Amino acid sequence: TRMIESRKSRLITMLVLPFMSCSARLPVYLLLAAAFFPIPWQATLVLFSLYLIGIFIAVVSARLLRSAVFKGEDIPFVMELPPYRTPTPRPYRRPTVRSVAIHVWMRSKQYLQKMGTVILAASIIVWFMSYYPRQDKERAIKDQQVEALQQSALPEAIRQAQIDSLEHSFATYHQEQSIIGRIGHLSEPIIRPLGFDWKMGVSIVSGLMAKEVVVSTMGVIYTGDGDDGDEAIAQLSTRMKQEKRSDGSPSFSPLIAYSFMLFVLLYFPCIATLIAIGRESGHWKWGFFSALYSCGIAWLICFVVYQ
Repeated sequence: TRMIESRKSRLITMLVLPFMSCSARLPVYLLLAAAFFPIPWQATLVLFSLYLIGIFIAVVSARLLRSAVFKGEDIPFVMELPPYRTPTPRPYRRPTVRSVAIHVWMRSKQYLQKMGTVILAASIIVWFMSYYPRQDKERAIKDQQVEALQQSALPEAIRQAQIDSLEHSFATYHQEQSIIGRIGHLSEPIIRPLGFDWKMGVSIVSGLMAKEVVVSTMGVIYTGDGDDGDEAIAQLSTRMKQEKRSDGSPSFSPLIAYSFMLFVLLYFPCIATLIAIGRESGHWKWGFFSALYSCGIAWLICFVVYQ
């Protein structure tokens, strides 16, 4: 946005850019689309619609911000383009090794800075909030039950199934009683009209730091394993389809999954984006405005879709 001369247009562009779906959101789409839209053309249509909705919301938001927040005449945006077509054809020139190395280094440096600062910090915070308090008493009881099962004379398959069930039950209980689980419970009255429960609320809260953390958080909550390998993802997908709420209704359905994907698409830009908006706009209030505005839009759109 630095090349846009008009401050109004520059701010509007900053505020609507987060609605464009980034690569960090893609693992969430792929996980839910594959699990709840198994027919290929349905999953393709779902993914395509998410990108189209992001573009549509960005355009509508730009018009709304132009008419409601940034009123008045504006400087037209003119950008000079190089002459792509020349009268005489020029010979093909390969890019130099130096220019390629500079571009690769700049992009790698940006990514490593994000991985080593924002995403690392977010992962540590989410881990701490999901690990404490430790529930040592309940963990000791679970370990005793597992040890008793391991020494029992039950068939191997039945014994392992019961051990897995105990581990999953304890992992769910531990997550529910953790700091982030309690935050999820506090958010449940707000997100219940969207079809979400406290577990989805925990994933949403973890995604405030970085969207890359959403899938691993869901893995920890639903399976007790935050791994993102193919086997772990398949196990997470199966567990999500089997998950039931306290009233016996399924936690996920195609409609709830689509509503959740919409929310992940539209809500709260990651911390790195908010920091960039604050720095480039010259005032942190626009970062806070972007966070509140995007969350409001996400809640409203998902409420309409689910209800």
